Amino acid sequence: MVRFLIRLHPENEPFRIPFSHQHKLQGLIYRRIQRVNPELSLSLHSPKVPKLFTYSLFMAERRELAEDRSSLLGYKRGFFYFSTAVPEVAEAFIGGLLQNPEVELWGERFVVGEVKAIAEPEKLSGRKFVTLSPVAVTTRRIQFGKPRSYDLSPAEPEFYELIQENLREKYLHIYGSRPPEDFEMKVLNAKPKRFEVKPGIFQVAWHLVFRAKGDEGLLKAGYLAGFGEKNSIGFGMVKADGRKMKRNPKGGVKDREGKSS
Repeated sequence: MVRFLIRLHPENEPFRIPFSHQHKLQGLIYRRIQRVNPELSLSLHSPKVPKLFTYSLFMAERRELAEDRSSLLGYKRGFFYFSTAVPEVAEAFIGGLLQNPEVELWGERFVVGEVKAIAEPEKLSGRKFVTLSPVAVTTRRIQFGKPRSYDLSPAEPEFYELIQENLREKYLHIYGSRPPEDFEMKVLNAKPKRFEVKPGIFQVAWHLVFRAKGDEGLLKAGYLAGFGEKNSIGFGMVKADGRKMKRNPKGGVKDREGKSS
């Protein structure tokens, strides 16, 4: 089990959830890993080491927009998901949470109420996926005469090329063998969202509903470690829809409800 649902009980209700909060969750993850395994924590801070973990946005059982529209207000329990392709990372993070269940995030206090392991789907190819944190894909383009970071969108073919390239890199690190190229991705719905990942540094990423087919190892790499890039700062986590897709004899794909695409 390397995917978990973490539920937290708030000290106060409602509790605030900033729109850009992934860096705070990242800090929590690294602090808890360091508490249990300082050597692992140090290695994860190396820019050359693939992190191979991702996590969702912070959510609440009920939420609403704050009156001043500066953040969300959460009610009842807060929760988020954590996933990794490296069992050692999961053991350190979850162990650190259970050792010290009191959590402070962006000035709000919580107590860890439940850590629930989530089983992997038996098969991923042909499923519909929904993002739990948006997918980020960037490249370099010349702007104003200089190469600058450019956030790609699902309307651009390079978006899919770089997602596949990234999956193949993850596959190589996870399995240690030559990665396959069997991968197809079709976006069904896309919504952009702009986040401040560091003070003054912004990232446009995409909440997606998509179907993916191909090699199970490639898809598992994305499912466990995230699709796209910047997974360790809270981008690219997905959940698999429960309905499997099957081939339509007349062409196209059907889901279990018989809807063609």
